[in-house]
Amino acid sequence: MDLESSISSPFFPKGLGHLTIMVPRKLLYVRSNYLFGSRCWMIRFSTEILFKSVSFRPFSKKCDNADSEPLENEELLNNLLTMGVDVDMARKRQPGVFNRTDTNEQDLQTFLLSKGASKEVIASIISRYPRAMTRTPESLSNRWDLWRRIVTSDLEIVNILERSPESFFRSSDNLNLENNIKFLYSVGLTHKDLCRLLTNAPRTFSNSLNLNKQMVEFLQEICLSLGHNGPTDFVRKIIFKNPFILIQSTKRIKANIEFLQSTFCLTNEELLSLICGPGAKILDLSSDCMRRSYRNIKDKLSSLGCTAKEIRKFVLSYPDMIFLGEKKFNDKIDCLIEEKVNISQIIKHPRILDSSISTLKSRIKELVNVGYDLSTSNISLLSWSQKRYNAKLKKLCIEQNIVLEN
Repeated sequence: MDLESSISSPFFPKGLGHLTIMVPRKLLYVRSNYLFGSRCWMIRFSTEILFKSVSFRPFSKKCDNADSEPLENEELLNNLLTMGVDVDMARKRQPGVFNRTDTNEQDLQTFLLSKGASKEVIASIISRYPRAMTRTPESLSNRWDLWRRIVTSDLEIVNILERSPESFFRSSDNLNLENNIKFLYSVGLTHKDLCRLLTNAPRTFSNSLNLNKQMVEFLQEICLSLGHNGPTDFVRKIIFKNPFILIQSTKRIKANIEFLQSTFCLTNEELLSLICGPGAKILDLSSDCMRRSYRNIKDKLSSLGCTAKEIRKFVLSYPDMIFLGEKKFNDKIDCLIEEKVNISQIIKHPRILDSSISTLKSRIKELVNVGYDLSTSNISLLSWSQKRYNAKLKKLCIEQNIVLEN
């Protein structure tokens, strides 16, 4: 077989997308061979060629492979476009769904329309969680009935789906859902508690029953180890304060509890009070994040002359401060200091750091304009609701006989 005929031959290695042949000037011969069932090209060189510089001219030919990528379901694509679904978003999130032939997009739409969902909401649900189309009408109906044991209306479920479609469609194991509901009732949670869980942390009900059992048993053990004799009430209080705790790992919760107790030198009673109250929310932070945030708070306040006792009081009175990123916390403190707010006032009223920097600046400006002395007066109004703040500002304007601009 000469070189020309070998190149023009229609036979290429099976299963390869590309074939590249490097051609030397003194090619002796080319032959086909079989290696592990595949056709390969063998090139033999003389000893002379191996020890002399050789020029090569690379070239390639692409071979189409019909089996390289599965074809998308054209009928599904057309249906989704008709329904107003963002196909690009859906394809990026769960591309495998588009290769299936057993999707139920039209049944899903019919079912959700019957429950009061709009076409726009349905399109948004599918765009963000296309796997919803793989659920059968029977499975959807059964799952909906289980959710209705907790939620009082179809519209409430639709609102949850609009916010978090994964919470309903992530699992099709309705038996697991039913068992989770029974278990959570059995450990003392009320209907109101379960409704709050489903509204705020619906993934709890997609957890395996064993995962939820592990977390509840872990919290009960924590309660008893701290000398509290009411584990049922303890678990209920923590879940009520932090509905996301059941979707965290026991390892993370344990690390955070140990960090809080060791860092702030808390007694068992103080720790119980903290994690059942204001500290419950921060338990699901990653332990690294909690440590970094606290270290930054400590360094920043220390640089402003705060004592270790003041810093401890500041954090324990409002642990939500730990949620603030390092830059955001520092920027807010700097903003208040620049506006002549004393650091001791900030320590006393930590909730003002909940407000954005723009809100803090605009309110400080308005208060100064009406003669309000921030250095000697209560600064908690910087974090009040807009309605309450406006009422206070209006009252101050009347007292100072100032016309408030709209």
